[in-house]
Amino acid sequence: MKILLGLGKVLTAIFWGVVLANLIDPFAQPFALLLNLAGAVLVLIHGLELWLFNERVSGRTRLGLERVQILLFGIFHLQGLSSAPAQLVSAELAQLEVEHA
Repeated sequence: MKILLGLGKVLTAIFWGVVLANLIDPFAQPFALLLNLAGAVLVLIHGLELWLFNERVSGRTRLGLERVQILLFGIFHLQGLSSAPAQLVSAELAQLEVEHA
């Protein structure tokens, strides 16, 4: 699963690089317009993800970095976050069982 998430992040970073290159030196029409539109839609979707999953991110130590990564990579970054809190909760439950035993 980590390989797919990493590949998704790499492809998303390439997409953002193409969008940035299009902003600096626009491609031929209609590709420039379509690429700008796709970039704007993706920023809106990632902003919506940031708003919806704000509670999951709020417990992190580097909150600003996590939010920037969600804006850049979206669900690929959020899926990587979901496994860490579950491991922490299971470790805390195991520690409580040891203390009460």
